[in-house]
Amino acid sequence: MQLTALDWWILGAFFALSLGIGLYAARTAGNDFASFFLAGRRQPWWLLGISMVATTFSTDTPNLVADIVRSKGVFGNWTWWAFLLSGMLTVFLYAKLWRRSGVSTDIEFYELRYSGKTASFLRGFRAVYLGLLYNVLVMAAVSLAAVKIGSVMFGWSPLETLAIAAGAALIYSALGGLSGVLLTDMIQFAMAMVGSVWAAVYIVGMPEVGGLSGLLEHPEVRGRLAFWPTFDELTWEEAMPLFVIPLLVQWWAAYYPGSEPGGGGYVVQRMLSAKDENNAVGATLLFNLLHYALRPWPWILIALASLAVFPEVADMQRRFPHVEAQIMRNDLAYPAMLTFLPAGLLGLVVTSLAAAYMSTMSTMVNWGASILVHDVYRRFIDRAASEARLVWVGRAATAALMLCACALALTLENALQIFQILLQIGAGTGLLYLLRWFWWRINAQAELAAMISSFGVALAMQFFVGDALSDWLKLLIGVALTSVFWIGTALATAPTDERTLLAFYRKIRPGGPGWKPIAALAGGNGGGNAALAAPLLASALGSAAVYGFLFAAGFALYGDYAPAAAAALAAVCSCCGVAWLWRRVAAS
Repeated sequence: MQLTALDWWILGAFFALSLGIGLYAARTAGNDFASFFLAGRRQPWWLLGISMVATTFSTDTPNLVADIVRSKGVFGNWTWWAFLLSGMLTVFLYAKLWRRSGVSTDIEFYELRYSGKTASFLRGFRAVYLGLLYNVLVMAAVSLAAVKIGSVMFGWSPLETLAIAAGAALIYSALGGLSGVLLTDMIQFAMAMVGSVWAAVYIVGMPEVGGLSGLLEHPEVRGRLAFWPTFDELTWEEAMPLFVIPLLVQWWAAYYPGSEPGGGGYVVQRMLSAKDENNAVGATLLFNLLHYALRPWPWILIALASLAVFPEVADMQRRFPHVEAQIMRNDLAYPAMLTFLPAGLLGLVVTSLAAAYMSTMSTMVNWGASILVHDVYRRFIDRAASEARLVWVGRAATAALMLCACALALTLENALQIFQILLQIGAGTGLLYLLRWFWWRINAQAELAAMISSFGVALAMQFFVGDALSDWLKLLIGVALTSVFWIGTALATAPTDERTLLAFYRKIRPGGPGWKPIAALAGGNGGGNAALAAPLLASALGSAAVYGFLFAAGFALYGDYAPAAAAALAAVCSCCGVAWLWRRVAAS
Protein backbone atom coordinates (compact mmCIF):
# COMPACT_ATOMS: atom_id res chain seq x y z
CA MET A 1 0.00 0.00 0.00
CA GLN A 2 1.34 3.41 -1.00
CA LEU A 3 0.76 6.77 0.66
CA THR A 4 0.29 9.76 -1.61
CA ALA A 5 2.24 12.99 -1.30
CA LEU A 6 -0.67 14.50 0.65
CA ASP A 7 -0.62 11.60 3.13
CA TRP A 8 3.11 11.95 3.67
CA TRP A 9 2.74 15.70 4.11
CA ILE A 10 0.18 15.22 6.90
CA LEU A 11 2.34 12.62 8.61
CA GLY A 12 5.51 14.69 8.27
CA ALA A 13 3.82 17.82 9.61
CA PHE A 14 2.71 15.93 12.70
CA PHE A 15 6.20 14.58 13.41
CA ALA A 16 7.66 18.07 12.96
CA LEU A 17 5.08 19.53 15.35
CA SER A 18 5.80 16.85 17.98
CA LEU A 19 9.52 17.51 17.74
CA GLY A 20 8.93 21.26 18.01
CA ILE A 21 6.89 20.78 21.18
CA GLY A 22 9.63 18.61 22.64
CA LEU A 23 12.23 21.29 21.92
CA TYR A 24 9.96 23.98 23.39
CA ALA A 25 9.31 22.01 26.58
CA ALA A 26 13.01 21.14 26.93
CA ARG A 27 13.75 24.76 27.86
CA THR A 28 12.38 24.20 31.37
CA ALA A 29 12.04 20.41 31.59
CA GLY A 30 15.70 19.93 32.44
CA ASN A 31 15.71 22.20 35.46
CA ASP A 32 15.08 19.49 38.06
CA PHE A 33 13.31 16.20 38.76
CA ALA A 34 9.91 17.80 39.43
CA SER A 35 10.07 19.78 36.19
CA PHE A 36 11.04 16.79 34.06
CA PHE A 37 8.79 14.12 35.58
CA LEU A 38 5.94 16.11 37.21
CA ALA A 39 5.75 19.20 34.96
CA GLY A 40 6.29 21.43 37.99
CA ARG A 41 3.13 20.20 39.80
CA ARG A 42 1.09 23.05 38.32
CA GLN A 43 -1.04 21.42 35.60
CA PRO A 44 -4.81 22.01 35.11
CA TRP A 45 -7.40 19.23 35.27
CA TRP A 46 -8.44 19.41 31.61
CA LEU A 47 -4.90 18.99 30.26
CA LEU A 48 -4.16 16.11 32.62
CA GLY A 49 -7.47 14.37 31.85
CA ILE A 50 -6.85 14.60 28.11
CA SER A 51 -3.32 13.30 28.62
CA MET A 52 -4.60 10.27 30.55
CA VAL A 53 -7.10 9.37 27.86
CA ALA A 54 -4.57 9.98 25.08
CA THR A 55 -2.24 7.52 26.78
CA THR A 56 -4.90 4.79 26.89
CA PHE A 57 -5.78 5.54 23.25
CA SER A 58 -2.94 3.53 21.81
CA THR A 59 -2.37 1.51 18.67
CA ASP A 60 -3.10 -1.72 20.52
CA THR A 61 -6.47 -0.56 21.91
CA PRO A 62 -8.51 -0.59 18.65
CA ASN A 63 -6.74 -3.84 17.76
CA LEU A 64 -7.82 -5.32 21.09
CA VAL A 65 -11.42 -4.14 20.55
CA ALA A 66 -11.41 -5.65 17.05
CA ASP A 67 -10.17 -8.95 18.48
CA ILE A 68 -12.89 -8.93 21.15
CA VAL A 69 -15.76 -7.96 18.84
CA ARG A 70 -14.83 -10.46 16.14
CA SER A 71 -14.37 -13.35 18.56
CA LYS A 72 -16.91 -12.55 21.32
CA GLY A 73 -19.28 -9.85 20.08
CA VAL A 74 -19.83 -6.29 21.34
CA PHE A 75 -20.64 -7.42 24.88
CA GLY A 76 -17.18 -8.98 25.08
CA ASN A 77 -15.97 -5.43 25.75
CA TRP A 78 -17.18 -5.82 29.33
CA THR A 79 -13.77 -7.34 29.94
CA TRP A 80 -12.50 -3.73 29.96
CA TRP A 81 -15.74 -1.74 30.37
CA ALA A 82 -15.99 -3.17 33.90
CA PHE A 83 -12.83 -1.30 34.89
CA LEU A 84 -14.91 1.88 34.93
CA LEU A 85 -16.07 0.86 38.42
CA SER A 86 -12.49 0.98 39.63
CA GLY A 87 -11.89 4.21 37.75
CA MET A 88 -14.79 5.99 39.43
CA LEU A 89 -13.58 4.92 42.87
CA THR A 90 -10.25 6.48 41.95
CA VAL A 91 -12.02 9.71 40.98
CA PHE A 92 -14.05 10.23 44.13
CA LEU A 93 -12.12 8.32 46.78
CA TYR A 94 -8.42 8.17 45.91
CA ALA A 95 -7.45 11.09 43.64
CA LYS A 96 -7.48 13.66 46.42
CA LEU A 97 -5.57 11.29 48.72
CA TRP A 98 -2.81 10.81 46.16
CA ARG A 99 -2.45 14.56 45.59
CA ARG A 100 -2.55 15.15 49.34
CA SER A 101 0.32 12.70 49.87
CA GLY A 102 2.83 14.96 48.10
CA VAL A 103 4.94 12.01 46.90
CA SER A 104 6.87 12.24 43.63
CA THR A 105 5.95 8.74 42.37
CA ASP A 106 3.37 6.15 43.34
CA ILE A 107 6.27 3.92 44.46
CA GLU A 108 7.45 6.47 47.03
CA PHE A 109 4.11 5.81 48.75
CA TYR A 110 5.54 2.63 50.30
CA GLU A 111 7.90 4.46 52.65
CA LEU A 112 5.20 7.00 53.45
CA ARG A 113 2.69 4.31 54.45
CA TYR A 114 4.97 1.55 55.80
CA SER A 115 8.10 1.40 57.95
CA GLY A 116 11.35 -0.48 58.38
CA LYS A 117 13.65 -2.38 56.08
CA THR A 118 10.75 -4.27 54.55
CA ALA A 119 9.22 -1.00 53.35
CA SER A 120 12.56 0.03 51.80
CA PHE A 121 12.95 -3.35 50.11
CA LEU A 122 9.35 -3.18 48.89
CA ARG A 123 9.96 0.24 47.39
CA GLY A 124 13.02 -0.95 45.46
CA PHE A 125 11.46 -4.25 44.43
CA ARG A 126 8.25 -2.61 43.26
CA ALA A 127 10.21 0.04 41.37
CA VAL A 128 12.05 -2.58 39.33
CA TYR A 129 8.95 -4.78 38.99
CA LEU A 130 6.67 -1.98 37.75
CA GLY A 131 9.08 0.53 36.27
CA LEU A 132 11.04 -2.05 34.30
CA LEU A 133 9.40 -5.48 33.93
CA TYR A 134 5.69 -4.61 33.93
CA ASN A 135 6.16 -1.36 32.06
CA VAL A 136 8.21 -3.00 29.31
CA LEU A 137 5.51 -5.65 28.84
CA VAL A 138 2.83 -2.97 28.40
CA MET A 139 4.96 -0.99 25.95
CA ALA A 140 5.74 -4.18 24.04
CA ALA A 141 2.01 -4.77 23.58
CA VAL A 142 1.63 -1.25 22.20
CA SER A 143 4.63 -1.74 19.91
CA LEU A 144 3.25 -5.05 18.64
CA ALA A 145 0.16 -3.21 17.42
CA ALA A 146 2.36 -0.68 15.64
CA VAL A 147 4.24 -3.56 14.00
CA LYS A 148 0.98 -5.03 12.70
CA ILE A 149 -0.22 -1.71 11.35
CA GLY A 150 3.10 -1.05 9.62
CA SER A 151 3.11 -4.55 8.14
CA VAL A 152 -0.45 -4.40 6.77
CA MET A 153 -0.58 -0.80 5.61
CA PHE A 154 2.95 -0.23 4.32
CA GLY A 155 4.58 -3.62 4.04
CA TRP A 156 7.25 -2.53 6.50
CA SER A 157 9.26 -5.06 8.45
CA PRO A 158 8.84 -5.04 12.25
CA LEU A 159 12.26 -3.44 12.66
CA GLU A 160 11.47 -0.66 10.20
CA THR A 161 8.18 0.14 11.93
CA LEU A 162 9.70 0.25 15.40
CA ALA A 163 12.70 2.28 14.31
CA ILE A 164 10.45 5.00 12.88
CA ALA A 165 7.60 5.06 15.40
CA ALA A 166 9.51 4.39 18.61
CA GLY A 167 12.37 6.62 17.54
CA ALA A 168 10.08 9.61 17.10
CA ALA A 169 8.39 9.08 20.48
CA LEU A 170 11.76 8.68 22.18
CA ILE A 171 13.14 11.98 20.86
CA TYR A 172 10.44 14.33 22.15
CA SER A 173 9.80 12.48 25.42
CA ALA A 174 13.52 12.50 26.26
CA LEU A 175 13.77 16.19 25.39
CA GLY A 176 10.67 17.68 26.97
CA GLY A 177 9.85 15.35 29.85
CA LEU A 178 6.28 15.29 31.13
CA SER A 179 5.59 18.86 29.96
CA GLY A 180 6.35 17.83 26.39
CA VAL A 181 4.27 14.68 26.79
CA LEU A 182 1.24 16.60 28.09
CA LEU A 183 1.31 19.17 25.29
CA THR A 184 1.72 16.59 22.53
CA ASP A 185 -0.97 14.40 24.12
CA MET A 186 -3.50 17.18 23.67
CA ILE A 187 -2.80 17.39 19.95
CA GLN A 188 -2.49 13.64 19.56
CA PHE A 189 -5.83 12.93 21.21
CA ALA A 190 -7.63 15.40 18.95
CA MET A 191 -6.05 13.84 15.86
CA ALA A 192 -6.72 10.31 17.07
CA MET A 193 -10.41 11.03 17.68
CA VAL A 194 -10.91 12.82 14.36
CA GLY A 195 -9.11 10.03 12.54
CA SER A 196 -11.04 7.18 14.19
CA VAL A 197 -14.47 8.82 13.75
CA TRP A 198 -13.85 9.80 10.12
CA ALA A 199 -12.46 6.35 9.33
CA ALA A 200 -15.53 4.69 10.89
CA VAL A 201 -17.90 6.87 8.85
CA TYR A 202 -16.07 6.11 5.60
CA ILE A 203 -15.66 2.37 6.22
CA VAL A 204 -19.29 1.82 7.27
CA GLY A 205 -20.37 3.63 4.12
CA MET A 206 -18.33 1.41 1.76
CA PRO A 207 -20.36 -0.69 -0.73
CA GLU A 208 -18.85 -3.86 0.74
CA VAL A 209 -20.41 -2.93 4.09
CA GLY A 210 -23.64 -1.33 2.88
CA GLY A 211 -23.99 1.58 5.25
CA LEU A 212 -25.13 1.42 8.84
CA SER A 213 -28.39 -0.39 8.06
CA GLY A 214 -26.61 -2.90 5.84
CA LEU A 215 -23.97 -3.51 8.49
CA LEU A 216 -26.52 -4.16 11.24
CA GLU A 217 -28.40 -6.64 9.02
CA HIS A 218 -25.33 -8.51 7.80
CA PRO A 219 -25.50 -12.19 8.82
CA GLU A 220 -21.96 -12.14 10.22
CA VAL A 221 -22.79 -9.09 12.36
CA ARG A 222 -26.36 -9.60 13.64
CA GLY A 223 -25.38 -12.06 16.36
CA ARG A 224 -22.62 -9.81 17.72
CA LEU A 225 -24.51 -6.58 18.46
CA ALA A 226 -25.81 -7.14 22.01
CA PHE A 227 -24.41 -4.99 24.84
CA TRP A 228 -24.74 -7.82 27.35
CA PRO A 229 -25.06 -11.57 26.98
CA THR A 230 -28.40 -13.30 26.56
CA PHE A 231 -28.22 -16.49 28.54
CA ASP A 232 -30.66 -18.28 26.26
CA GLU A 233 -27.91 -18.17 23.61
CA LEU A 234 -24.80 -18.45 25.83
CA THR A 235 -23.87 -21.02 28.42
CA TRP A 236 -22.65 -19.89 31.82
CA GLU A 237 -19.22 -21.18 30.86
CA GLU A 238 -19.19 -18.72 27.95
CA ALA A 239 -20.72 -15.81 29.88
CA MET A 240 -18.49 -16.04 32.94
CA PRO A 241 -15.27 -14.61 31.41
CA LEU A 242 -17.08 -12.06 29.24
CA PHE A 243 -19.57 -10.52 31.64
CA VAL A 244 -19.92 -12.07 35.09
CA ILE A 245 -16.28 -12.17 36.21
CA PRO A 246 -15.39 -8.68 34.92
CA LEU A 247 -18.34 -7.10 36.76
CA LEU A 248 -18.14 -9.10 39.98
CA VAL A 249 -14.42 -9.69 40.45
CA GLN A 250 -12.00 -8.41 37.85
CA TRP A 251 -12.46 -4.65 38.30
CA TRP A 252 -11.46 -4.65 41.99
CA ALA A 253 -9.17 -7.68 42.09
CA ALA A 254 -6.85 -7.21 39.11
CA TYR A 255 -4.14 -4.62 38.53
CA TYR A 256 -4.21 -3.37 34.93
CA PRO A 257 -2.45 -0.29 33.46
CA GLY A 258 -4.70 2.75 33.51
CA SER A 259 -7.32 0.97 35.64
CA GLU A 260 -5.39 0.18 38.80
CA PRO A 261 -7.62 -0.24 41.88
CA GLY A 262 -6.98 2.80 44.03
CA GLY A 263 -5.01 4.46 41.25
CA GLY A 264 -1.49 3.78 40.10
CA GLY A 265 1.06 4.21 37.33
CA TYR A 266 0.77 7.11 34.91
CA VAL A 267 -2.71 7.98 36.26
CA VAL A 268 -1.15 8.76 39.64
CA GLN A 269 1.68 10.63 37.93
CA ARG A 270 -0.93 12.93 36.38
CA MET A 271 -2.68 13.38 39.76
CA LEU A 272 0.63 14.31 41.38
CA SER A 273 1.23 16.86 38.60
CA ALA A 274 -2.08 18.64 39.27
CA LYS A 275 -2.30 22.13 40.77
CA ASP A 276 -4.29 20.86 43.73
CA GLU A 277 -6.68 18.15 44.91
CA ASN A 278 -9.68 19.49 42.97
CA ASN A 279 -7.71 19.46 39.74
CA ALA A 280 -6.59 15.89 40.45
CA VAL A 281 -10.22 14.81 40.93
CA GLY A 282 -11.40 16.69 37.85
CA ALA A 283 -8.65 15.19 35.70
CA THR A 284 -9.52 11.60 36.59
CA LEU A 285 -13.25 12.26 36.11
CA LEU A 286 -12.66 13.68 32.62
CA PHE A 287 -10.41 10.73 31.81
CA ASN A 288 -13.03 8.14 32.69
CA LEU A 289 -15.78 9.97 30.83
CA LEU A 290 -13.76 10.24 27.62
CA HIS A 291 -12.21 6.80 27.89
CA TYR A 292 -15.41 4.81 28.32
CA ALA A 293 -18.21 6.95 26.89
CA LEU A 294 -16.64 8.77 23.92
CA ARG A 295 -14.06 6.55 22.29
CA PRO A 296 -15.30 2.96 21.93
CA TRP A 297 -17.92 3.24 19.19
CA PRO A 298 -15.71 4.14 16.19
CA TRP A 299 -13.53 1.12 17.01
CA ILE A 300 -16.56 -1.14 17.49
CA LEU A 301 -18.13 -0.07 14.18
CA ILE A 302 -14.91 -0.73 12.27
CA ALA A 303 -14.56 -4.13 13.98
CA LEU A 304 -18.13 -5.04 12.98
CA ALA A 305 -17.51 -3.83 9.43
CA SER A 306 -14.46 -6.07 9.25
CA LEU A 307 -16.74 -9.08 9.74
CA ALA A 308 -18.60 -8.13 6.58
CA VAL A 309 -15.38 -7.80 4.57
CA PHE A 310 -13.16 -10.41 6.26
CA PRO A 311 -15.43 -12.97 7.98
CA GLU A 312 -12.48 -15.25 8.77
CA VAL A 313 -8.81 -14.70 9.53
CA ALA A 314 -8.04 -16.71 6.40
CA ASP A 315 -9.73 -13.97 4.35
CA MET A 316 -7.27 -11.43 5.70
CA GLN A 317 -4.38 -13.79 5.01
CA ARG A 318 -5.38 -14.00 1.36
CA ARG A 319 -5.66 -10.21 1.15
CA PHE A 320 -2.27 -9.64 2.83
CA PRO A 321 -0.07 -12.60 1.88
CA HIS A 322 3.10 -10.70 2.80
CA VAL A 323 2.13 -10.50 6.49
CA GLU A 324 3.87 -13.08 8.67
CA ALA A 325 1.60 -15.92 9.80
CA GLN A 326 2.77 -15.40 13.40
CA ILE A 327 0.96 -12.06 13.69
CA MET A 328 -2.09 -12.85 11.52
CA ARG A 329 -4.87 -12.85 14.14
CA ASN A 330 -8.30 -11.25 14.64
CA ASP A 331 -6.68 -8.12 16.06
CA LEU A 332 -5.23 -7.43 12.61
CA ALA A 333 -8.74 -6.64 11.34
CA TYR A 334 -8.57 -3.00 12.41
CA PRO A 335 -5.50 -2.02 10.37
CA ALA A 336 -6.74 -4.28 7.55
CA MET A 337 -9.91 -2.17 7.23
CA LEU A 338 -7.91 1.05 7.18
CA THR A 339 -6.27 -0.01 3.92
CA PHE A 340 -9.54 0.87 2.14
CA LEU A 341 -9.26 4.56 3.03
CA PRO A 342 -8.64 7.11 0.25
CA ALA A 343 -5.71 9.50 -0.01
CA GLY A 344 -5.82 12.34 2.48
CA LEU A 345 -8.08 10.50 4.87
CA LEU A 346 -5.55 7.67 4.89
CA GLY A 347 -2.81 10.12 5.82
CA LEU A 348 -4.94 11.57 8.62
CA VAL A 349 -5.77 8.12 10.02
CA VAL A 350 -2.18 6.90 9.75
CA THR A 351 -1.09 10.06 11.53
CA SER A 352 -3.75 9.51 14.21
CA LEU A 353 -2.44 5.97 14.77
CA ALA A 354 1.10 7.30 14.99
CA ALA A 355 -0.16 9.89 17.47
CA ALA A 356 -1.88 7.21 19.54
CA TYR A 357 1.27 5.12 19.62
CA MET A 358 3.53 8.02 20.50
CA SER A 359 1.27 9.33 23.26
CA THR A 360 1.23 5.97 25.02
CA MET A 361 4.91 5.20 24.58
CA SER A 362 6.05 8.65 25.65
CA THR A 363 3.92 8.49 28.79
CA MET A 364 5.03 4.98 29.70
CA VAL A 365 8.74 5.65 29.24
CA ASN A 366 8.48 8.92 31.18
CA TRP A 367 6.60 7.26 34.04
CA GLY A 368 8.88 4.21 34.07
CA ALA A 369 11.99 6.36 34.00
CA SER A 370 10.67 8.51 36.87
CA ILE A 371 10.38 5.39 39.03
CA LEU A 372 13.80 4.05 38.10
CA VAL A 373 15.39 7.44 38.80
CA HIS A 374 13.52 8.44 41.96
CA ASP A 375 12.92 5.07 43.60
CA VAL A 376 16.02 3.16 42.51
CA TYR A 377 18.83 5.53 41.52
CA ARG A 378 18.24 8.40 43.97
CA ARG A 379 16.91 6.20 46.78
CA PHE A 380 19.48 3.37 46.70
CA ILE A 381 22.42 4.36 44.49
CA ASP A 382 23.22 8.06 44.76
CA ARG A 383 21.27 10.00 47.38
CA ALA A 384 23.42 13.07 46.81
CA ALA A 385 22.80 13.23 43.05
CA SER A 386 22.20 16.73 41.73
CA GLU A 387 18.92 17.65 40.05
CA ALA A 388 20.69 18.00 36.70
CA ARG A 389 22.20 14.53 37.05
CA LEU A 390 18.80 13.05 37.86
CA VAL A 391 17.37 14.52 34.67
CA TRP A 392 20.15 13.01 32.56
CA VAL A 393 19.81 9.64 34.26
CA GLY A 394 16.10 9.90 33.48
CA ARG A 395 16.82 10.50 29.81
CA ALA A 396 19.12 7.47 29.68
CA ALA A 397 16.47 5.33 31.40
CA THR A 398 13.91 6.56 28.87
CA ALA A 399 16.05 5.29 25.99
CA ALA A 400 16.78 1.96 27.70
CA LEU A 401 13.11 1.26 28.39
CA MET A 402 12.15 2.02 24.81
CA LEU A 403 14.78 -0.37 23.43
CA CYS A 404 13.72 -3.19 25.78
CA ALA A 405 10.06 -2.81 24.84
CA CYS A 406 10.76 -2.88 21.12
CA ALA A 407 12.92 -6.00 21.49
CA LEU A 408 10.16 -7.82 23.40
CA ALA A 409 7.51 -6.75 20.87
CA LEU A 410 9.26 -8.77 18.19
CA THR A 411 8.48 -12.01 20.09
CA LEU A 412 4.72 -11.46 20.75
CA GLU A 413 1.68 -12.47 18.70
CA ASN A 414 -1.57 -10.67 19.63
CA ALA A 415 -2.97 -7.99 21.94
CA LEU A 416 -5.56 -10.16 23.70
CA GLN A 417 -2.82 -12.60 24.70
CA ILE A 418 -0.98 -9.80 26.52
CA PHE A 419 -4.20 -8.47 28.08
CA GLN A 420 -4.87 -11.87 29.67
CA ILE A 421 -1.27 -12.19 30.92
CA LEU A 422 -1.40 -8.77 32.58
CA LEU A 423 -4.71 -9.58 34.27
CA GLN A 424 -3.37 -12.86 35.60
CA ILE A 425 -0.13 -11.35 36.91
CA GLY A 426 -2.07 -8.78 38.94
CA ALA A 427 -4.89 -11.08 40.06
CA GLY A 428 -5.68 -10.70 43.75
CA THR A 429 -3.60 -7.60 44.43
CA GLY A 430 -6.37 -5.09 43.74
CA LEU A 431 -8.18 -5.53 47.04
CA LEU A 432 -5.03 -4.65 48.94
CA TYR A 433 -4.49 -1.50 46.86
CA LEU A 434 -8.06 -0.42 47.68
CA LEU A 435 -7.81 -1.13 51.40
CA ARG A 436 -4.28 0.03 52.26
CA TRP A 437 -5.49 3.64 52.45
CA PHE A 438 -8.32 2.75 54.84
CA TRP A 439 -7.09 -0.10 57.06
CA TRP A 440 -4.16 0.58 59.35
CA ARG A 441 -3.35 -3.12 59.84
CA ILE A 442 -2.06 -3.63 56.27
CA ASN A 443 1.75 -3.59 56.35
CA ALA A 444 4.71 -3.87 53.99
CA GLN A 445 4.94 -7.63 54.52
CA ALA A 446 1.34 -8.04 53.34
CA GLU A 447 1.95 -6.02 50.19
CA LEU A 448 5.11 -7.96 49.40
CA ALA A 449 3.22 -11.21 49.96
CA ALA A 450 0.47 -10.09 47.56
CA MET A 451 2.94 -9.30 44.78
CA ILE A 452 4.95 -12.49 45.16
CA SER A 453 1.91 -14.76 45.43
CA SER A 454 0.07 -13.20 42.48
CA PHE A 455 3.15 -13.49 40.27
CA GLY A 456 3.84 -17.02 41.47
CA VAL A 457 0.27 -18.15 40.82
CA ALA A 458 0.39 -16.55 37.36
CA LEU A 459 3.56 -18.48 36.50
CA ALA A 460 2.08 -21.71 37.83
CA MET A 461 -1.06 -21.21 35.74
CA GLN A 462 0.97 -20.45 32.65
CA PHE A 463 3.51 -23.27 32.81
CA PHE A 464 1.87 -26.04 34.84
CA VAL A 465 -1.88 -25.64 34.31
CA GLY A 466 -1.86 -24.25 30.76
CA ASP A 467 -5.13 -24.84 28.90
CA ALA A 468 -6.47 -27.33 31.42
CA LEU A 469 -8.45 -24.50 33.07
CA SER A 470 -10.22 -21.55 31.47
CA ASP A 471 -8.77 -18.05 31.89
CA TRP A 472 -11.60 -16.87 34.16
CA LEU A 473 -11.16 -19.84 36.50
CA LYS A 474 -7.42 -19.16 36.65
CA LEU A 475 -8.24 -15.55 37.56
CA LEU A 476 -10.57 -16.63 40.38
CA ILE A 477 -8.01 -19.07 41.75
CA GLY A 478 -5.33 -16.38 41.58
CA VAL A 479 -7.56 -13.87 43.40
CA ALA A 480 -8.51 -16.35 46.12
CA LEU A 481 -5.00 -17.64 46.80
CA THR A 482 -3.40 -14.20 46.72
CA SER A 483 -6.05 -12.65 48.98
CA VAL A 484 -5.75 -15.42 51.58
CA PHE A 485 -1.97 -15.14 51.49
CA TRP A 486 -1.70 -11.36 51.95
CA ILE A 487 -4.49 -11.07 54.55
CA GLY A 488 -2.95 -13.92 56.53
CA THR A 489 0.45 -12.26 56.32
CA ALA A 490 -0.94 -8.91 57.50
CA LEU A 491 -2.54 -10.48 60.56
CA ALA A 492 0.41 -12.73 61.38
CA THR A 493 3.14 -10.09 61.24
CA ALA A 494 3.85 -6.96 63.26
CA PRO A 495 1.98 -3.81 62.18
CA THR A 496 3.64 -0.75 60.71
CA ASP A 497 5.55 1.41 63.21
CA GLU A 498 3.15 3.56 65.22
CA ARG A 499 5.03 6.78 64.42
CA THR A 500 4.73 6.11 60.69
CA LEU A 501 1.02 5.32 60.99
CA LEU A 502 0.36 8.52 62.93
CA ALA A 503 2.27 10.64 60.41
CA PHE A 504 0.38 9.01 57.52
CA TYR A 505 -3.01 9.49 59.19
CA ARG A 506 -2.39 13.15 59.97
CA LYS A 507 -1.14 13.93 56.48
CA ILE A 508 -3.66 11.94 54.40
CA ARG A 509 -6.74 12.17 56.69
CA PRO A 510 -8.39 8.99 55.39
CA GLY A 511 -12.02 8.43 56.34
CA GLY A 512 -13.82 5.28 57.38
CA PRO A 513 -13.61 3.07 60.45
CA GLY A 514 -10.36 1.30 59.53
CA TRP A 515 -8.13 3.85 61.30
CA LYS A 516 -9.94 4.06 64.64
CA PRO A 517 -7.02 2.86 66.81
CA ILE A 518 -4.63 5.31 65.15
CA ALA A 519 -7.23 8.09 65.08
CA ALA A 520 -7.67 7.69 68.83
CA LEU A 521 -3.94 8.20 69.33
CA ALA A 522 -4.09 11.27 67.08
CA GLY A 523 -7.04 12.71 68.98
CA GLY A 524 -9.71 11.90 66.35
CA ASN A 525 -12.35 9.24 65.75
CA GLY A 526 -11.35 7.96 62.29
CA GLY A 527 -14.35 9.46 60.49
CA GLY A 528 -16.63 6.43 60.74
CA ASN A 529 -18.69 5.03 57.88
CA ALA A 530 -20.26 8.42 57.10
CA ALA A 531 -16.93 9.76 55.81
CA LEU A 532 -17.01 7.24 52.96
CA ALA A 533 -20.71 7.48 52.12
CA ALA A 534 -20.56 10.50 49.79
CA PRO A 535 -17.53 9.32 47.76
CA LEU A 536 -18.96 5.80 47.37
CA LEU A 537 -22.36 7.10 46.27
CA ALA A 538 -20.72 9.55 43.86
CA SER A 539 -18.67 6.66 42.42
CA ALA A 540 -21.83 4.62 41.81
CA LEU A 541 -23.66 7.55 40.20
CA GLY A 542 -20.60 8.44 38.10
CA SER A 543 -20.41 4.88 36.79
CA ALA A 544 -24.14 4.93 35.98
CA ALA A 545 -23.70 8.22 34.10
CA VAL A 546 -20.84 6.99 31.94
CA TYR A 547 -22.51 3.67 31.18
CA GLY A 548 -25.69 5.57 30.35
CA PHE A 549 -23.90 7.76 27.80
CA LEU A 550 -22.07 4.73 26.36
CA PHE A 551 -25.27 2.75 25.78
CA ALA A 552 -27.28 5.78 24.66
CA ALA A 553 -24.79 6.25 21.82
CA GLY A 554 -24.93 2.53 21.01
CA PHE A 555 -28.72 2.33 20.94
CA ALA A 556 -28.86 5.45 18.77
CA LEU A 557 -26.44 3.90 16.27
CA TYR A 558 -28.57 0.76 16.23
CA GLY A 559 -31.68 2.84 15.53
CA ASP A 560 -33.30 1.94 18.87
CA TYR A 561 -34.24 5.47 19.87
CA ALA A 562 -36.51 4.76 22.85
CA PRO A 563 -33.81 2.82 24.76
CA ALA A 564 -31.30 5.48 23.69
CA ALA A 565 -33.47 8.22 25.22
CA ALA A 566 -33.94 6.21 28.41
CA ALA A 567 -30.19 5.60 28.76
CA ALA A 568 -29.45 9.27 28.12
CA LEU A 569 -32.02 10.34 30.73
CA ALA A 570 -30.53 7.97 33.30
CA ALA A 571 -27.07 9.40 32.53
CA VAL A 572 -28.25 13.00 32.98
CA CYS A 573 -29.99 12.19 36.27
CA SER A 574 -26.84 10.48 37.52
CA CYS A 575 -24.78 13.54 36.56
CA CYS A 576 -27.13 15.71 38.62
CA GLY A 577 -26.58 13.41 41.57
CA VAL A 578 -22.80 13.66 41.18
CA ALA A 579 -23.03 17.48 41.02
CA TRP A 580 -25.09 17.50 44.24
CA LEU A 581 -22.48 15.35 46.01
CA TRP A 582 -19.41 17.16 44.65
CA ARG A 583 -18.97 19.57 47.58
CA ARG A 584 -19.35 16.78 50.12
CA VAL A 585 -16.76 14.68 48.31
CA ALA A 586 -14.31 17.59 48.25
CA ALA A 587 -14.78 18.10 51.99
CA SER A 588 -14.22 14.45 52.88
